[in-house]
Amino acid sequence: MMNDDNQISKQTRLFGFIGESAGASRFSAIMNKKFKDNSDDVMMIPMNIREDDLYFTVSNMKKSHVNGSVISSEYVSQVVEILDNASSLVKRSGMCDIIYKEGETLRGDIFSLRVLTEHLKDIGALKVAIIGVNHYAKAFAFMACGFDVSYYNENLEELMSFTAEVELKDADINRIARDMSIDMSMFDLVLDFSEMTHLTMIDKLPKVSMDMKNNKEFSALKQRAIDLNAEYVSYDDIIDKLTNKAYIEITKK
Repeated sequence: MMNDDNQISKQTRLFGFIGESAGASRFSAIMNKKFKDNSDDVMMIPMNIREDDLYFTVSNMKKSHVNGSVISSEYVSQVVEILDNASSLVKRSGMCDIIYKEGETLRGDIFSLRVLTEHLKDIGALKVAIIGVNHYAKAFAFMACGFDVSYYNENLEELMSFTAEVELKDADINRIARDMSIDMSMFDLVLDFSEMTHLTMIDKLPKVSMDMKNNKEFSALKQRAIDLNAEYVSYDDIIDKLTNKAYIEITKK
């Protein structure tokens, strides 16, 4: 059990939170409060890591005292190549947001998309528009049972390849581009997983707009939601649910 000074003993299990601005996130502080409140001898350490140092930091975890790490959203695709083992969802989607050290190997999994799908069900958002075809979109597509999903992308060929890769039959696919005028108000929620620099082609947004970017990252959806006076939800806005899930995953190991 950790003492009131949060001192680390030789028995304390250390877990990292890796991100470009990890220290500015509340993730580690919330996790450490959970550990302390439940008398767990575990501590999470925020690790501010530049992109150039990511490979070195994660690969050296194998021989460190750190038992694993949560990966911030900006690095979830880059850590996959460093893993020794991975869940099928990681392999199929190309992203990983939680790493466990097992002996001197690293195993990767995904927890944030499980939180996201549960959050959407909690708020009754079943008719969903997805913008983009990146790793988050792939992971969501594999977990989208029970949702009525429409897919949007700038390049229709990319979108068709995406739907084939994630084995979607008769998917509702749509082009989204600068010269268009798009009404998304018929959806319960729009999820932006794209790298588009603006979304001014969207004339109407649904009640809720969401992406998995943290507050330090630029969000074109956030900007458009402000323009249209619509609600926007980020990764940091569901941090309580994310930390609850991360706590369960870490303490069950």
